[in-house]
Amino acid sequence: MKKAIILAAGEGTRMKSKKSKVLHTLLGQKMISYVLESAKDAGVDEIIVIGGKNLNELKNELSGEDIRFVEQPIGDEFPYGTGYAVSLCEEYINEKDEILILTGDTPLIRGESLKALMAEHKDHYGATVLTADIDDPTGYGRIVRDEQGNFHKIVEDRDCNEEEKRIKEFNSGLMIVNGKELIESLGEISDENDQGEMYLTDIFEILHGKDCAIGTYKLKDVNEVYGINSKAQLSFAEEILRERINGYWMEEGVVMENPSTITIEPTVLLHQDVILSSGVRLYGDTEVLENTKITGDCEIRNSKIGKGVVIQSSYIEDSEVKDFADVGPFAHLRMNTVIGEKVHIGNFVEVKNSVIEQGSKAGHLVYVGDADVGTDVNISCGVIFANYDGKNKYRSKVDDGAFIGSNVNLVAPVHVKEESFIACGSTITEDVEEGSLAIARARQVNKKDWYKKKKDEWK
Repeated sequence: MKKAIILAAGEGTRMKSKKSKVLHTLLGQKMISYVLESAKDAGVDEIIVIGGKNLNELKNELSGEDIRFVEQPIGDEFPYGTGYAVSLCEEYINEKDEILILTGDTPLIRGESLKALMAEHKDHYGATVLTADIDDPTGYGRIVRDEQGNFHKIVEDRDCNEEEKRIKEFNSGLMIVNGKELIESLGEISDENDQGEMYLTDIFEILHGKDCAIGTYKLKDVNEVYGINSKAQLSFAEEILRERINGYWMEEGVVMENPSTITIEPTVLLHQDVILSSGVRLYGDTEVLENTKITGDCEIRNSKIGKGVVIQSSYIEDSEVKDFADVGPFAHLRMNTVIGEKVHIGNFVEVKNSVIEQGSKAGHLVYVGDADVGTDVNISCGVIFANYDGKNKYRSKVDDGAFIGSNVNLVAPVHVKEESFIACGSTITEDVEEGSLAIARARQVNKKDWYKKKKDEWK
C-alpha cells in the first residue's frame, strides 16, 4: 500500500502569526491543501498528517478530508526532530508499504513529480530522495555521490568540507521509503548531535551502512520544493502558483489582461474565449462559460457564470448568472441569487436570495431581497424590496411584464401580478392585481405663500 506522511507540526515562529503556518492561504487555499492534493494526484492510498500544538486546528480546517491524524507531543520531556515525528506513525506502517514523506510547508510540489519519484523508487531502492539543483545551496544538506554517480550520503551544510560546499544538488526533505527499511532505521536514529534532535535524514546513513540501495530523483524545477517560513516567502510562492494556474488557462484559450494581477483559485473552471481584465479574482467552486467578459474590480466566489455574460467591477457570491446577462458596474449578487438570460443588473444594484428571470432590468440604485421576479420586468431607480420586519424575513413576487416605478417600496410579502404598473414613490403593502395601476402615496398639496409667511415669522 502507498501511504503519505505529511509533517505539519512545525510552529512556524517566523510567520509571526497566531495561525498555524501550514494553514496560511495561497490563492484562497490552505498551504497544506496543495500538498494533500499532490499526494492524492500521486495515487497514495492513505494520508497521515502529523500535528503538534496545531493538531485541533488542523482537524477543524481539514475535517472534510479522509485523513488519519497523529499527534506529536511538544515539550522538554519529548524528543524533537523529523525522525521522532515519523516514528510516531510506526503503528500505521506495514513492512510492505511504500511511505511517501512530505512536508506541509511545500505547497508547490506537483503530483506528477511525486508520481515520477515513486516510479523511480519502485522495485529498485529501499529509499529514494527527492533532490534538486540550486545556485546557492547554503543551509541545505548536500547530496554526495560516489565515483559512479550513485547516492553516497547527505551532508548537512554545517558539516560540509570545502569541496562539498560547492555541490549544487541538495536534499529537499521529501522522500519515499519502503516500510520495512523505514521501521528498521527509525529505531536506530539518535539525537546525539549539536541540535539534540532526531533527524529523519539520518536513516540514509543507517540504510547505506546496511548495503540498502538508495536512489535519487532530481527535479527540473527547484521551486517545487520551495519551503515557506515567512510571510515574504508565502507571497513568493503565491506568485509562482498564480503564474502556473494562469499560464494553464491561457493555454486552454482564456484571454488575460496583465495576468500577474489576476487571481484564480485552483478549483475554478474556465472555458474558451473567456476574457479577464486586470484585478479579477475568481475563487472556490466557480465556473465561467465561453465568451464571457469580466473586467475591473471583480470578485466571484462559488458561482456559475453563463456564456456571453458581461460583468464589470462587481462582487458575486454563491449565485448563478445565466447566458448573455450583464452585471455592473458596482453590483453585488449575494447568496442564492439567480440572474436569468439577458437580464440587466446595473450600477449599485444589490440582489440577495432572489430569482430574476429572462429579460428583466434593474438599472441602478436598487435592492432586491428574497424575491421572485418574472420575465421582462422593469425595476426602476431607487426601488427597494423591503423584506425584513425586524424579526422575520418575507418573500415577494413580481410577475411577468410588470413595471415598478422609481422610489417604490415593496413591503413583503406582496404579489405584483402580470403586466401591472406601480407609480413612482409608492409604498406597496398589498397585492397588485393583474393589469392594474397601483398608487400608494399622499396627494400633493401646494400651500400658496407658505414660505413667505414663515420667513416673516422667523425674523
